[in-house]
Amino acid sequence: MKFRYSAVLGIAAAVALPFSAASAQTVLKWAHVYEPSEPFHTESVWAAGEIEKRTDGRYKIDVFPSSQLGKESDINQGLTLGTVDIIISGSSFAAREYAPIGVTYYPFTFRDADHLLAYVGSDTYNKLAKGYEEASGHHIAATTYYGTRHTTSNKPIAKCSDMEGLKIRVPDVPAYLAMPRACGANTAPIAFAEVYIALQNGTVEAQENPLTTIEAKKFFEVQKHIILTGHIVDHLNTIVSKSRWASLSDEDKQIFTDVMREASQRTTAKIVEREKELVQFFKDQGLTVTEIDRADFQNTVAEKVTFEEFGYDKADWDAIQAIQ
Repeated sequence: MKFRYSAVLGIAAAVALPFSAASAQTVLKWAHVYEPSEPFHTESVWAAGEIEKRTDGRYKIDVFPSSQLGKESDINQGLTLGTVDIIISGSSFAAREYAPIGVTYYPFTFRDADHLLAYVGSDTYNKLAKGYEEASGHHIAATTYYGTRHTTSNKPIAKCSDMEGLKIRVPDVPAYLAMPRACGANTAPIAFAEVYIALQNGTVEAQENPLTTIEAKKFFEVQKHIILTGHIVDHLNTIVSKSRWASLSDEDKQIFTDVMREASQRTTAKIVEREKELVQFFKDQGLTVTEIDRADFQNTVAEKVTFEEFGYDKADWDAIQAIQ
């Protein structure tokens, strides 16, 4: 009887082992609004697998692209509600919790991608990221170059006044609206997932996004001109919710941070390389690609758009300008 009892215990223990291992795994949700083909998604999937590997399977992360868990405003809210654990989102949305962090979206703040990347990790960046975390509780783990925002339109644009009366889709975020409104455009806050149809049916005649997004979302199929306005050198933050970040051990926080920053660097490299190729790609598709009178745009924005109306601190903007 002793042997049989011990054997039963051994069998029970063997059966219990995989169950215990499975029950110890924490499943997380990582959400964003970008297409599965874009590096924001492919590198997030890489990061999810890498975190699972480096934590010996204690964390499994499911990545949801294409607004599957909601629009960008929804997933930002989801961090607080606990419906998502990790998101990719711009500082323009973080500015709803902590306005000063949105200063990077003031038009023509960054000279180019290199200037933005030099800003990431600077004292000003760290101060603004800390301010956001203190205001929201959520933690910015990494920042990725999203691309330089340009304008597409069914009419040519060379100077700011050419946008007078233009029906343009712009995200319902004050900083994005600044340049088009300063130039007299009529802005429409159409959801990201609905922009193609809005351009196709003429609800709007223009939109603005990085070249990589214009390609991924096929906006070039329903537009005639790409105008290299370069009005915002954009970026996305990888943000971990307050509750999830607090639940991680110091060791796991380091793993999450290391992997997310690696993913950010991988994504940035792919976007920079792709942007170099896309101008010719769009020309080959039959679109007209033109430069703008940048000084004209900058002067108009400086005249009509103040830092104070957005809650930005001009001292932060000046500090960014000084970064080499």
